[in-house]
Amino acid sequence: MENATIAIRDMIYEIRGFKVMFDRDLAELYGVELKALNQAAKRNIGRFPPDFMFQLTNDEWKNLRSQFVTFSKDTRKYKPFAFTEHGILMLSSVLNSSKAIEVNIQIMRIFVNMRHYTLAQPGTNEQIAELRKLLLLYIEKNDKRVNDIIIALNNLIGGPKETKKIGFNP
Repeated sequence: MENATIAIRDMIYEIRGFKVMFDRDLAELYGVELKALNQAAKRNIGRFPPDFMFQLTNDEWKNLRSQFVTFSKDTRKYKPFAFTEHGILMLSSVLNSSKAIEVNIQIMRIFVNMRHYTLAQPGTNEQIAELRKLLLLYIEKNDKRVNDIIIALNNLIGGPKETKKIGFNP
Protein backbone atom coordinates (compact mmCIF):
# COMPACT_ATOMS: atom_id res chain seq x y z
CA MET A 1 0.00 0.00 0.00
CA GLU A 2 2.84 2.38 0.89
CA ASN A 3 4.55 1.85 -2.50
CA ALA A 4 1.26 2.52 -4.29
CA THR A 5 0.84 5.73 -2.28
CA ILE A 6 4.32 6.90 -3.25
CA ALA A 7 3.68 5.99 -6.90
CA ILE A 8 0.43 7.96 -6.98
CA ARG A 9 2.01 10.93 -5.19
CA ASP A 10 4.65 10.99 -7.96
CA MET A 11 1.85 11.30 -10.54
CA ILE A 12 0.53 14.55 -9.06
CA TYR A 13 1.77 17.75 -10.69
CA GLU A 14 0.96 21.42 -10.25
CA ILE A 15 -0.30 23.25 -13.31
CA ARG A 16 -2.20 26.56 -13.44
CA GLY A 17 -2.23 26.59 -9.65
CA PHE A 18 -4.03 23.22 -9.46
CA LYS A 19 -2.73 19.88 -8.22
CA VAL A 20 -3.55 17.58 -11.13
CA MET A 21 -3.16 14.09 -12.47
CA PHE A 22 -2.93 13.37 -16.18
CA ASP A 23 -5.28 11.25 -18.23
CA ARG A 24 -2.54 8.75 -19.08
CA ASP A 25 -1.70 8.06 -15.42
CA LEU A 26 -5.36 7.83 -14.40
CA ALA A 27 -6.11 5.42 -17.23
CA GLU A 28 -3.24 3.22 -16.07
CA LEU A 29 -4.41 3.32 -12.44
CA TYR A 30 -8.05 2.62 -13.36
CA GLY A 31 -7.03 -0.17 -15.75
CA VAL A 32 -8.75 1.35 -18.79
CA GLU A 33 -7.49 2.47 -22.17
CA LEU A 34 -6.50 6.14 -22.40
CA LYS A 35 -8.93 6.60 -25.29
CA ALA A 36 -11.81 5.09 -23.27
CA LEU A 37 -11.07 7.36 -20.29
CA ASN A 38 -11.00 10.51 -22.43
CA GLN A 39 -14.14 9.47 -24.33
CA ALA A 40 -16.00 8.92 -21.05
CA ALA A 41 -14.98 12.40 -19.89
CA LYS A 42 -15.96 13.99 -23.23
CA ARG A 43 -19.33 12.21 -23.27
CA ASN A 44 -20.02 13.75 -19.87
CA ILE A 45 -18.35 17.11 -20.49
CA GLY A 46 -21.00 18.93 -18.43
CA ARG A 47 -19.56 17.22 -15.35
CA PHE A 48 -16.09 18.61 -16.06
CA PRO A 49 -15.90 22.40 -15.85
CA PRO A 50 -12.44 23.97 -16.41
CA ASP A 51 -11.56 23.76 -12.71
CA PHE A 52 -12.18 19.98 -12.84
CA MET A 53 -10.49 19.13 -16.16
CA PHE A 54 -8.56 21.01 -18.82
CA GLN A 55 -6.38 20.20 -21.79
CA LEU A 56 -2.81 21.44 -21.68
CA THR A 57 -1.80 24.25 -24.00
CA ASN A 58 1.01 23.70 -26.51
CA ASP A 59 3.43 25.63 -24.28
CA GLU A 60 2.45 23.68 -21.15
CA TRP A 61 2.85 20.36 -22.97
CA LYS A 62 6.20 21.39 -24.47
CA ASN A 63 7.44 22.57 -21.05
CA LEU A 64 6.32 19.36 -19.35
CA ARG A 65 7.99 17.21 -21.96
CA SER A 66 11.26 19.08 -21.56
CA GLN A 67 11.20 18.82 -17.75
CA PHE A 68 10.29 15.16 -17.26
CA VAL A 69 11.75 12.16 -19.06
CA THR A 70 8.51 10.18 -18.71
CA PHE A 71 6.65 12.80 -20.75
CA SER A 72 9.38 13.13 -23.39
CA LYS A 73 8.60 9.52 -24.42
CA ASP A 74 4.87 10.25 -24.77
CA THR A 75 4.10 10.08 -28.50
CA ARG A 76 0.36 10.73 -28.50
CA LYS A 77 -1.18 12.99 -31.17
CA TYR A 78 -3.19 15.09 -28.72
CA LYS A 79 -2.18 17.14 -25.72
CA PRO A 80 -3.05 15.45 -22.43
CA PHE A 81 -5.98 16.29 -20.21
CA ALA A 82 -5.29 17.26 -16.62
CA PHE A 83 -7.80 16.34 -13.92
CA THR A 84 -7.95 18.26 -10.64
CA GLU A 85 -8.98 16.58 -7.40
CA HIS A 86 -12.65 17.31 -8.11
CA GLY A 87 -12.28 16.14 -11.69
CA ILE A 88 -10.84 12.85 -10.48
CA LEU A 89 -13.84 12.42 -8.16
CA MET A 90 -16.18 13.06 -11.07
CA LEU A 91 -14.18 10.75 -13.34
CA SER A 92 -14.63 7.79 -11.01
CA SER A 93 -18.41 8.27 -11.13
CA VAL A 94 -18.32 8.41 -14.93
CA LEU A 95 -16.20 5.25 -15.22
CA ASN A 96 -18.35 3.52 -12.59
CA SER A 97 -16.25 0.42 -12.03
CA SER A 98 -15.26 -1.11 -8.72
CA LYS A 99 -11.57 -0.62 -9.56
CA ALA A 100 -12.19 3.07 -10.37
CA ILE A 101 -13.89 3.52 -7.01
CA GLU A 102 -11.12 1.69 -5.13
CA VAL A 103 -8.33 3.64 -6.84
CA ASN A 104 -10.24 6.89 -6.44
CA ILE A 105 -10.49 6.43 -2.67
CA GLN A 106 -6.73 5.97 -2.53
CA ILE A 107 -6.13 9.09 -4.66
CA MET A 108 -8.45 11.20 -2.49
CA ARG A 109 -6.62 10.08 0.64
CA ILE A 110 -3.33 11.17 -0.89
CA PHE A 111 -4.73 14.60 -1.82
CA VAL A 112 -6.00 15.02 1.75
CA ASN A 113 -2.65 13.91 3.21
CA MET A 114 -0.83 16.39 0.97
CA ARG A 115 -3.11 19.20 2.19
CA HIS A 116 -2.55 18.22 5.81
CA TYR A 117 1.20 18.10 5.27
CA THR A 118 1.23 21.53 3.64
CA LEU A 119 -0.81 23.09 6.43
CA ALA A 120 1.35 21.46 9.10
CA GLN A 121 4.53 23.11 7.82
CA PRO A 122 6.08 25.71 10.15
CA GLY A 123 4.99 29.22 9.32
CA THR A 124 1.90 28.18 7.35
CA ASN A 125 -0.53 29.87 9.75
CA GLU A 126 1.58 33.04 9.73
CA GLN A 127 1.66 33.02 5.92
CA ILE A 128 -2.11 32.59 5.76
CA ALA A 129 -2.57 35.42 8.28
CA GLU A 130 -0.27 37.67 6.24
CA LEU A 131 -2.15 36.86 3.03
CA ARG A 132 -5.41 37.65 4.82
CA LYS A 133 -4.07 41.05 5.90
CA LEU A 134 -2.90 41.83 2.38
CA LEU A 135 -6.27 40.79 0.96
CA LEU A 136 -8.16 42.96 3.45
CA LEU A 137 -5.92 45.95 2.62
CA TYR A 138 -6.46 45.37 -1.08
CA ILE A 139 -10.23 45.16 -0.62
CA GLU A 140 -10.27 48.27 1.58
CA LYS A 141 -8.21 50.24 -0.93
CA ASN A 142 -10.26 49.13 -3.92
CA ASP A 143 -13.61 49.51 -2.14
CA LYS A 144 -12.89 53.24 -1.86
CA ARG A 145 -12.06 53.40 -5.56
CA VAL A 146 -15.22 51.50 -6.46
CA ASN A 147 -17.23 53.74 -4.14
CA ASP A 148 -15.75 56.87 -5.82
CA ILE A 149 -16.69 55.48 -9.23
CA ILE A 150 -20.24 54.74 -8.06
CA ILE A 151 -20.60 58.30 -6.71
CA ALA A 152 -19.32 59.74 -10.00
CA LEU A 153 -21.71 57.56 -12.00
CA ASN A 154 -24.64 58.51 -9.76
CA ASN A 155 -23.80 62.18 -10.30
CA LEU A 156 -23.80 61.65 -14.06
CA ILE A 157 -27.08 59.73 -13.97
CA GLY A 158 -28.70 62.42 -11.84
CA GLY A 159 -28.18 64.95 -14.62
CA PRO A 160 -26.89 68.48 -14.25
CA LYS A 161 -27.86 70.41 -11.16
CA GLU A 162 -30.31 73.26 -11.67
CA THR A 163 -28.68 76.64 -11.60
CA LYS A 164 -30.20 80.01 -10.79
CA LYS A 165 -31.13 82.06 -13.78
CA ILE A 166 -29.31 85.33 -14.02
CA GLY A 167 -30.59 88.24 -15.96
CA PHE A 168 -33.95 89.48 -17.12
CA ASN A 169 -36.97 87.25 -17.47
CA PRO A 170 -38.84 88.09 -20.66
